[in-house]
Amino acid sequence: MTVSEATGQPLDRVDGRLKVMGGARYTAEWDVPGLVYGAVVVSTIAHGTIRTLDTAAALRAPGVRAVLTHDNAPRLQPLPEKVGETLFRGEGGITETRQPLQDATVEYAGQPIALVVADTHEQARHAASLVRVTYEERPPQLDQHTAARQSKPESFLGSKEEKLQVTIGDPKAALAAAPVQVQQVYESGITHHSPIEQVATIAHWEQRGGTDFLTLYDTTRGLDNTQAVAALSLGLPKERVRVICPFVGGAFGAKGWLFAPVLLAAMAARVVKRPVKLEWRRQEMFTVAGQRAATRQTLALGATRDGKLTALQHDTHTHSSLSSGFTEPCARVSRMMYAVPNLGFSHQLAHLNLPSPCPMRGPGETVGGWALECALDELATELNLDPVELRLRNYAEKNPETGKPWSSKNLRECYARGKALIGWDARNPKPRSMREGRELIGYGMATTMYPAGRRKAAAKATIFADGRALVQSATHELGNGAYTIFRQIGADGLGLPVEQVRFELGDSALPTTPTAGGSVTTATVGPAVLQAARAAVRALQQLAARDAKSPLYGAAPEAVEARAGRLQLKATPATGETYAAILKRAGLPSIVGTDEAQPGAEREQYSFYSFGAVFAQVRVDEASGTVRVARLCGVYDVGRLMNPKTAHSQIIGGMTMGLGATLMEETSYDPRNGRAVVRNFADYHMPSMADTPDIQVEWLNIPDPFISELGARGIGEIGCVGTPAAITNAVFHATGRRLRSLPLTPDKFFSA
Repeated sequence: MTVSEATGQPLDRVDGRLKVMGGARYTAEWDVPGLVYGAVVVSTIAHGTIRTLDTAAALRAPGVRAVLTHDNAPRLQPLPEKVGETLFRGEGGITETRQPLQDATVEYAGQPIALVVADTHEQARHAASLVRVTYEERPPQLDQHTAARQSKPESFLGSKEEKLQVTIGDPKAALAAAPVQVQQVYESGITHHSPIEQVATIAHWEQRGGTDFLTLYDTTRGLDNTQAVAALSLGLPKERVRVICPFVGGAFGAKGWLFAPVLLAAMAARVVKRPVKLEWRRQEMFTVAGQRAATRQTLALGATRDGKLTALQHDTHTHSSLSSGFTEPCARVSRMMYAVPNLGFSHQLAHLNLPSPCPMRGPGETVGGWALECALDELATELNLDPVELRLRNYAEKNPETGKPWSSKNLRECYARGKALIGWDARNPKPRSMREGRELIGYGMATTMYPAGRRKAAAKATIFADGRALVQSATHELGNGAYTIFRQIGADGLGLPVEQVRFELGDSALPTTPTAGGSVTTATVGPAVLQAARAAVRALQQLAARDAKSPLYGAAPEAVEARAGRLQLKATPATGETYAAILKRAGLPSIVGTDEAQPGAEREQYSFYSFGAVFAQVRVDEASGTVRVARLCGVYDVGRLMNPKTAHSQIIGGMTMGLGATLMEETSYDPRNGRAVVRNFADYHMPSMADTPDIQVEWLNIPDPFISELGARGIGEIGCVGTPAAITNAVFHATGRRLRSLPLTPDKFFSA
């Protein structure tokens, strides 16, 4: 049986009509009988202790059922440091040591310090405004360079492969001896995910046979992690917590790592003995929904005069909160991109009185790749060498950190095609040499990459007696097309037309999968779906082979194939029968196949990454410093595409997000009190239709022979990585000014 018919076709999204017609049910839209509503009271200081918390007026307000504070909230069990292979707490961990409403300590402005529960959302909001708080305030730590608590985390998320402090060779000595040296500091500001759907949770406790069960409807992209955190914190067996999330309205790294809304809603529902809905307001999304931390990166390159890199040192200083150790791993690109014999990178973490950061699209790669690729462009200028040629001269034929061969790498082809698309060779390479009226024209490029991860996942496939099928797995639809591509893969595994197959996800009661993040979902869940579908067909084959009335009676499994809802002999296709006929004769309503897929020894033998090249053309108004991106071209080597139509949208979305990070996105906190200054979309600027240029996307569509039978690698984040550097380098070519601080706002042109 081959994967060939539906997989790889540019089919329309199966959930598209539901979404545009309002039929897709998001978390806040679930209608649970007896629902009441929660509203949080948040701290107005960044550091200190709650002295008094007066809830009397709130409790007298109409419709109020309870006000939870650190004095009366249920006690939570502390989370262990690790759960399985996942580091939950500590330096580099995914979540916070601080659980909500457990003590009087305040660690950042906007921290939830009380929760009001009322009959309506409006009543809860009003009552929350009546809570009066006094504090014993302490000076907050808000500057990562002067923060008292500094650390050097050893790994990213506890991974053995993702070390954050590495030295290969002797980069310091090699830098000192290099004929050509470039050393610069690159800074990026705090940015926020800002998905269209805000964070929300509905918690519903039920008693079954005298035992408590908890159902959580939650805006999560990690059913398994959310289930584990809720169970551990609330002292429940994991199987008594069910998490439901069939649709996520965007995440970009949020909605998978910080669990205060889940725990607050669950505690409140237990106290009031009613289902409780807690939905974050947009302003609250800028405090408790995660962020990409600011970074200060020092890049030092050493090279020969003909452009061969001899040394690379990449040192990052970033920040986290007082209760989190999450670290933006900026050297993830530098560690493997170019053939450099002497390599070093380090990460230093400052703990501040600011909200906790978490992964954001391309964590580490987006801002770390920006710094690296800008430094490469500066080196190309120093050597008077074409930026593409410099990268080709340092092309890594194997992973320079590990020495492992690539599972698949076709980056040279990406460079060549990207140059042709943008018209690279027709530009005048001299900076500030191209102009149209008052606008300066510039071209820039950058290499992009992303790790090609794969993890363990399970799936279930059911063939029904009417010839239709259902495939299930506890994964997520983040807007990435998961419903569609897993339906396609399942259809091929089942030997059914795609319109006869339905895919179901978003429920922890389904076969387990990992968090949807790190661009691993397709490579992880796809093989499990394929194997479960084939398992269902095998069960059907065995049923037919044992049935003396079947034309396939006694047939060996290898002699039978599945085609269009029918089992038939390969040698004589006319000999066979439909799935429906086999099940009907057996008196069965359905037949089931389940399977689990996981990576094997190939993960130790090869280095798995996706690659690409991004080219940009910009127009810079000389008088105002305003940058307009006129064109973006990206060519990607991401393995085999499961659906070119959904892939095209994914990569365009990533490139647009990279454009926003480059030119406009930044969150500001008051340096005196730590309060968020930017708290809405009037102040937090993202690309509009008018800001978004003509974007051309192409891919090589060359299957990766080692990642799985599907040959597919993830594409969710690689579009974002590389885009900031391509635009920044184009701005230098246009203006002759090097801007080394994101975002590239107009004021920086006149202060550079």
